Amino acid sequence: MTTKADAGLGDVPQARAAIWVGAGIFLSRVAGFLRDATLNFYLGNSREADVWRAALRTPNVIQNLLGEGTLSASFIPVYAEFLEEGREEEAGRFAGAALGILTVVAFTAALVGMALAPFLIGILFHRWDPEKQALTAHLVRILFPMTATLAISAWALGILNSHRRFFVSYVAPVAWNAAIVGTMVAFGTFLGWGAVGRRPDLVTAMAWGALAGGFLQLLVQLPWVLPVLRHFRVSLGRRVEGVREALRNFLPVVAARGVVNVSGLLDAVLAGLLAEAALAILANAQTLYLLPISLFGMAIAASELPELSRHRLAAREALAARVRQALQRMAFLLVPSALAYIFLGNVITAALFQRGEFGPMDTAAVYFVLAAYALGLPASASSRVLSSAFYALRDTRTPALVATGRVLLSLAVGASLMFPMDRFAVGDLRLGAMGLAFGSAVGAWMEYAVLRRRLAGHLGPHGPEGGSLARILVAGVVAAAAGLGAKKVLGFSSAPGYLPGLLGEASAWLDPLAALGTVGVFGVVYVGVASLLGVGVPLRRKPPPAR
Repeated sequence: MTTKADAGLGDVPQARAAIWVGAGIFLSRVAGFLRDATLNFYLGNSREADVWRAALRTPNVIQNLLGEGTLSASFIPVYAEFLEEGREEEAGRFAGAALGILTVVAFTAALVGMALAPFLIGILFHRWDPEKQALTAHLVRILFPMTATLAISAWALGILNSHRRFFVSYVAPVAWNAAIVGTMVAFGTFLGWGAVGRRPDLVTAMAWGALAGGFLQLLVQLPWVLPVLRHFRVSLGRRVEGVREALRNFLPVVAARGVVNVSGLLDAVLAGLLAEAALAILANAQTLYLLPISLFGMAIAASELPELSRHRLAAREALAARVRQALQRMAFLLVPSALAYIFLGNVITAALFQRGEFGPMDTAAVYFVLAAYALGLPASASSRVLSSAFYALRDTRTPALVATGRVLLSLAVGASLMFPMDRFAVGDLRLGAMGLAFGSAVGAWMEYAVLRRRLAGHLGPHGPEGGSLARILVAGVVAAAAGLGAKKVLGFSSAPGYLPGLLGEASAWLDPLAALGTVGVFGVVYVGVASLLGVGVPLRRKPPPAR
């Protein structure tokens, strides 16, 4: 039985849901790239860029612990099952209790973080000079309330996803990015702060813009959230039906997210031990690395989780078939994405970022780190689908334990490689961040392998066919060769002194056009060769019915 809000939506294909998620994420990522491109234009890989990246990362503890991924794992399965059973009153009361508890926890944590900001920054980035630490702490105090607000925004996302309304929640971050970009342009260009070297003032204004953007991101979703709520009342009632189960699911996921979040924060701290600008280089590479994970990994995982939760009692073969199709789509989309970054990441980086204070050497440094990250791209994205399968089965403990192992391995490998890699440089920029990226790739493959093995114990065989994966890899390699040829033809000449023959520099106005042509050739050749080899995304194939 479905709710009135969901009438007529029960037959929505999962491919269409994933497309809506992907469309929303794509637009938000475009806005994110515009934000980062504007940031690089004004700051490049500079001292103030390091400060901004560190300040944004530190309070994100709240958002990452209490935000989208955590709520999706603990809130959506319970809420979606209420909807599937037609229990609108219980669903509304549960949603109100979840909002009340989340609000108290998020803003209490924000207040504590604001009070401890100077102490935290002094410990985490102890090698920075006092002036740099003071500016970072000031920004952190502004940004803590922003991350608490974004955690509340994730509650709205969970409501909309459960009602199969995917687009608005994933496009809402455009408002947050627009607020930051508007602030940079207003203060950096119209007030002239970028030209007169007022970078500390500029990053402070950006923090206030980000805080305003957090509230805008939440407000954008409310006109779609409020109409679908029934019997809704904000409370702190732990005795409301479903709350205890959600909290039981919540704690292991918070532990898992906490480990992952601490890992991201420790990556930033470790980068702070390296030469200046290492943190900015790492963050720029992560921005590109996370794009296909967000577009494809999150889109597929987010659209599958509510359906897996609604049908968790179906036959094991049916659930295994759904996971298999999701992993097949992942492979088809993520393997070529990784190859594109490894072979053509310099072209993409230059087209998106190389202007203003961000020059050819910055492009080269970011490309090296991005290529190292790309080695683990397919595994990292596919693990999101596998984790969603565990969450739908009400097993939050296994992903938490595996995530802990991944983080420990990533940090061990990254810390052992970063100082040796820091001996290598592109111009004045050193490459120690590559060691952290290699560690991330190793950890991603470990997590994927262990999750696959553990899920097989629940569902049996559930992975994509080996022959299909081989054909996908062949198509990707052929496409990469075609892309390299197109890059040479379209004007990326060899840049002397560092990476001859691979990294070229074109004029700033030509970079986007040449990049579009290069990536376009890669994409067309990949799809064409994959089609000839008989592989593709199973968009419309339905899993076998439950027995």
